[in-house]
Amino acid sequence: MITFGWTVTVMVGVYTRRMIVAAAAVVALVGLRPVEAQVVAVDSVGVTVADMDRSLAFYRDVLGFQPVSDLEVSGDEWERFQGVFGLRVRIVRLRLGDETLELTEYVAPAGRPIPADARSNDRWFQHVAIIVSDMDRAYKQLRDHRVVHASPAPQRLPDWNPAAGGIRAFYFKDPDGHPLEVLQFPPDKGDPKWRRTTDRLFLGIDHTAIVVANTEQSLAFYRERLGLRVAGTSENYGPEQERLNNVFGTRLRITTLRAPSGPGVELLEHWHMRAVVASAEGLLGRLAGSHLRLVSPGVIALPQAPLGFGKGILLRDPDGHAVQVVER
Repeated sequence: MITFGWTVTVMVGVYTRRMIVAAAAVVALVGLRPVEAQVVAVDSVGVTVADMDRSLAFYRDVLGFQPVSDLEVSGDEWERFQGVFGLRVRIVRLRLGDETLELTEYVAPAGRPIPADARSNDRWFQHVAIIVSDMDRAYKQLRDHRVVHASPAPQRLPDWNPAAGGIRAFYFKDPDGHPLEVLQFPPDKGDPKWRRTTDRLFLGIDHTAIVVANTEQSLAFYRERLGLRVAGTSENYGPEQERLNNVFGTRLRITTLRAPSGPGVELLEHWHMRAVVASAEGLLGRLAGSHLRLVSPGVIALPQAPLGFGKGILLRDPDGHAVQVVER
């Protein structure tokens, strides 16, 4: 397990004649008709950290996240579930506004650090976008805490781009070097909840973004199989985008996917995910013969369900991003 791994937790349901049940991924991940599956919520975003106390202090004291829970898990079931031998992890859940962030420290075995030459156009790149009520105040707060810049300064995206014009954004890094983004939407963009009157500076998580090699291939997985809907598209380029990403000549094809509630998922063409199902064994049987890669040797029964699920399996999407499929 490497320290730059992010996660996304997704709550899903399948429409039946009488009710919605938590089983959408059973049909969504096996290529049945996408109309049968509907993701009902993106539950949380998570990140692997090297030092929990250091990261907890950063997200709490600098960005305003509030701790929700703090626990440790270990044992054979967790080792097989995550595909890591000798596993012991500490997991802290944090909340900012309506959204949840999950920090995971691998007490054993320790993971690898982020490569020193990591770029925002690397395939494994993923960031979380945090909405702020005032970009100038947010940038000053980050400077006062001496965060590492990933962008030289906040950038205002140009008005010629109708999907992104007027958005102000800034990339920086957390103590492990994970990329983070702060965003301020203009009055005509973003969820209306970001425009509520408040004295809070950091408001919540709008989305998590992952770099993909091929948008159509990733849409076949996230939209057709998991049931997320396309909420918007954009093509961003120009000097402002270059400075934001700190990559000369960058040109991004952005596809935003959303559930009815929770943060969005952005596909960046130039995100371990957790889906809840009714039957993990049924899903594994239906995956037989598919091209999806399994990390767990099979469905793993987890003791006492400390994270709210009792069985699970870890697999990978077409770009290698990890997806957890779990059964409550």
